Amino acid sequence: MSEPIHTQPIRIAIAAASEEKAVPYQQWLHRAASVASIATLELVVLTPAMPVSEAVEQINRCSGLLLTGGKDIHPQRYGLGHRAAECRLEPQRDELEFAVFDAAQKAKKPILGICRGCQLINVALGGSLYVDIPTDLRTSIEHRKQNQRDSEHPIAVVGGSLLFKITGEVEGIVNSAHHQAIHQPGRGLTVTAYSPDNVAEAVEWESLYGSSFLLGVQWHPERMAFDNPFSGKIATHFLFEVESFALLLGAT
Repeated sequence: MSEPIHTQPIRIAIAAASEEKAVPYQQWLHRAASVASIATLELVVLTPAMPVSEAVEQINRCSGLLLTGGKDIHPQRYGLGHRAAECRLEPQRDELEFAVFDAAQKAKKPILGICRGCQLINVALGGSLYVDIPTDLRTSIEHRKQNQRDSEHPIAVVGGSLLFKITGEVEGIVNSAHHQAIHQPGRGLTVTAYSPDNVAEAVEWESLYGSSFLLGVQWHPERMAFDNPFSGKIATHFLFEVESFALLLGAT
């Protein structure tokens, strides 16, 4: 294993519903840090209880942002507010996470979105969501949890995409625990993975040339086997991007 290339702490902000909900993501990133030979990884948890101004200050001191899973984004943010009754909402969390995404994105910091986080990236950039997959789409694929356990289904990855470059795979099996999905991609985004029913499973910048790292995945890699290419390789690459940003700008 190679020696760490950076001796200062690498600071990543994790936006989550609570400190408790952040734990699986923390454990996932710490495991990747060991694989990537990162000497010190500092994880800062941003929760809805935190003032938005404080959360943005934390982002300014971090070198990357991880947006995690959770309840639904308010559909008024993508023009379907009349369907709010079909959602489980956290308006205070929305306010904080849209603000920290904006701050991180303007600073070109690496951003990884998981499940809700993937959807938030899309909406923040002007895209829309299917409010409820069973209502809005005719599909035989189960995307929601069943009996309190994640479902599973195949995905197909677009060749030449960032996701393909990270995983080295054009297909695979991922877990699934969501009832919403990307409908129209946001500004500058493209969908780079699909389930067999053509539901979007990953989103990234349409043009990778000169772009900051941004990836949203609809599955939960932190709840998958780390040796699955769609889990551990994503975490390890995200840490590489965060460390590279810190080295380039001294933003640790």
